[in-house]
Amino acid sequence: MDLLIIFVSALLINNFVLSYFLGICPFLGVSNKLSSAVSMGMAVTFVMTITAIVTWPIYHLILAPYHLEFLEIVSFILVIASLVQFVEMFIRKTSEAIYDALGIYLPLITTNCAILGFALIAVLKNYTYIETIVFGVGAGLGFTLALVIMAGIREELDFADVPESLKGPGITLLVAGILALSFMGFAGLIK
Repeated sequence: MDLLIIFVSALLINNFVLSYFLGICPFLGVSNKLSSAVSMGMAVTFVMTITAIVTWPIYHLILAPYHLEFLEIVSFILVIASLVQFVEMFIRKTSEAIYDALGIYLPLITTNCAILGFALIAVLKNYTYIETIVFGVGAGLGFTLALVIMAGIREELDFADVPESLKGPGITLLVAGILALSFMGFAGLIK
């Protein structure tokens, strides 16, 4: 039951984009098309899950026992950067179209604060290894959910009668704010 609570919490209640406001750059930059939003979301989910698998042992088996916690951020960034390079090479080899659609945002996963924030929050919450992996999958799917919802709305906004003063970034930020408010409704879901 605890694993389900951790998963639902990361997915809906404490959504990294809409509750913590982490990962806003790809959220606003890649959410123009549904296909690129799904691809980016899956890439981030994969990186978050693998980050969970790799960073927990690094912290709990190397850094903490030897009182090297001050190297936490540096070691996590190195792990994330390596994983993103792997994902970028994989996507480039398997689908040139997705690689081109994601553009500059694919290498920017390295600096995506949602992934580093996830790794740091997992350490702060003192999750077990399995809980950290579930938290990573939930956080990644929550990121994907936010991206897909935003992309769907933005695709529909292309056909909507939006006032001239709100077109572009204005309406996008208003929609993001309304989405964040709607996700606040999930806060009472789990106590």
